[in-house]
Amino acid sequence: MDKPSRRSAPRFYVPERLFPGALIDLPERPSKHIAVLRLREGEAITLFNGEGSEHIAELTRLTRGQCAARITGTIEADRESTLEVTLAQCLSGSDRMDFAIQKATELGVRSIQPLESERSVVRLAGERAEKRMVHWRNIVIAACEQCGRNVAPEIGALEQLQSWLMARPPKVESELRLLLAPGAPSGLTGLSRAAHITLLIGPEGGLAPHEQAAALKAGFTSIRLGPRTLRTETAPLAAIAALQTLWGDLG
Repeated sequence: MDKPSRRSAPRFYVPERLFPGALIDLPERPSKHIAVLRLREGEAITLFNGEGSEHIAELTRLTRGQCAARITGTIEADRESTLEVTLAQCLSGSDRMDFAIQKATELGVRSIQPLESERSVVRLAGERAEKRMVHWRNIVIAACEQCGRNVAPEIGALEQLQSWLMARPPKVESELRLLLAPGAPSGLTGLSRAAHITLLIGPEGGLAPHEQAAALKAGFTSIRLGPRTLRTETAPLAAIAALQTLWGDLG
């Protein structure tokens, strides 16, 4: 039989305890992906469970619909940013919201807080909201698999913007609360370095005036990223990349 071809080991999220020697029955999602990749018994994969480590494993069984792997080693690989960023993203069209969550995960945000604001074109409640939360968590997991993160950002339960702002605790010295707003008087370079940042992004039509006022009252600082108006899915990514360059991954 031909030897398995050499390739970089694909990464898969498995929500259970992982340790050297463990024989793991892989869930349906990674099993399907392994079938699509046409991996074979004996080939290496990488598993992680969101607790910070990653685990080298060898495929031991491939059957239709389910695969198994034995963990052969553990690697402590810290790929988290030193900058703790929470993205507070107001609901937008599904594709735009998905894109923002996916790329924010790749860029290293620590948590994501979906918010419903007055001008949000999408309204979610009940079972529909629960399904969308599951969908967003799957996007985060897939983004972690792709980018190498071993800690998945937490996604908070969907909240109303005004209620969320009113429930915010007093701002601490190491925290910075930023509201992106075209026409704001200053940009990022005039701010003092902070270890914890909450970034508030409005929906397609922006925040209503009374919502902007409530954000400022809750300790947010209005900033601009330049002379152009950015889309709701572009603005957080540009801001997070700039913040990581200033104070995080590259700072």
